[in-house]
Amino acid sequence: MKFLSGLVLGGLLCGGAWTLSAQNERAMHPRIATAIAALKDARAYLESAPHDFGGHKADAIKATDVAIRQLNLALAYRGKEDRR
Repeated sequence: MKFLSGLVLGGLLCGGAWTLSAQNERAMHPRIATAIAALKDARAYLESAPHDFGGHKADAIKATDVAIRQLNLALAYRGKEDRR
């Protein structure tokens, strides 16, 4: 039982460290963090919009998802390089 508890605690601590690292990178690169927030807001707006923006809604949502993912990957890369 102690072994299992140790594994769970270790996982939580590692996850917490990653979250702290991600927050640190967002603080170090506020424009990227702001862009991610704006893209998430735009995606939510597109998703809930009653119209399809001339047939561009689905592609715009996909492109927004890709942009958010790429910006998060950029922050993750920067965080990894900064820890070297």
